[in-house]
Amino acid sequence: MISAVVVAGGSSRRMGFDKLGVEVVGKPLLAHTIAAFEATTQVSEIIVVAAPERFDLLAGWKERFGWKKLRPPVAGGLERFHSVMGGLEATDPAHPLIAVHDGARPLVTPELIHDCAVVAAETGAASVAAPVTETLKRRDPTTGCTSEPVDRTELWSMQTPQIFRREILLKAYAALDGRSVTDEASAVELTGNPVKLVENPEWNVKVTYPRDLPLVEWVLADRFASRST
Repeated sequence: MISAVVVAGGSSRRMGFDKLGVEVVGKPLLAHTIAAFEATTQVSEIIVVAAPERFDLLAGWKERFGWKKLRPPVAGGLERFHSVMGGLEATDPAHPLIAVHDGARPLVTPELIHDCAVVAAETGAASVAAPVTETLKRRDPTTGCTSEPVDRTELWSMQTPQIFRREILLKAYAALDGRSVTDEASAVELTGNPVKLVENPEWNVKVTYPRDLPLVEWVLADRFASRST
């Protein structure tokens, strides 16, 4: 079974407003994220790492949407890896797999979580990702102009969920020794443990700027329309 840690402690600085609470297709954005894990059979519990001022809001959503797997939230830390460590400490040690997911990725689906979990159970460490398809250039910091092309062959854009055997992720975080990482795959790789990539062909955008919201709303509305037909 899986303990899911949903990281939702960000300040939404680049967004300009609380992106996680904005209503999208009838639900707060973060509620779409939580609902996907609630609907995933392998997931036994969901720990949301959030600012304390969101705790009452989460309790209200739990009652409103009838969630059974949502556990008491945990306060976020100064950086992402602090928040994830706090979430890890609140999980049930009996669950062999840990899933870490960005709260601002509301397009995740139970199917995607399932597929990543299957690979993680087999290999010990797995992450959803997508191949880089755009042309990449290196920028000269002095002139602000392009300096050289970057070969995108075998370059992948990391996403979440990232799912690990509990002992692998705990070992990785214990070995950080104050070093900062931007995702759990990076922490695991520092211990020499490979992370298997699970290709995701669907939208799984991390909402960062206001321009991201119309895309998320369109995708969610299209999904709901497809289910009702």
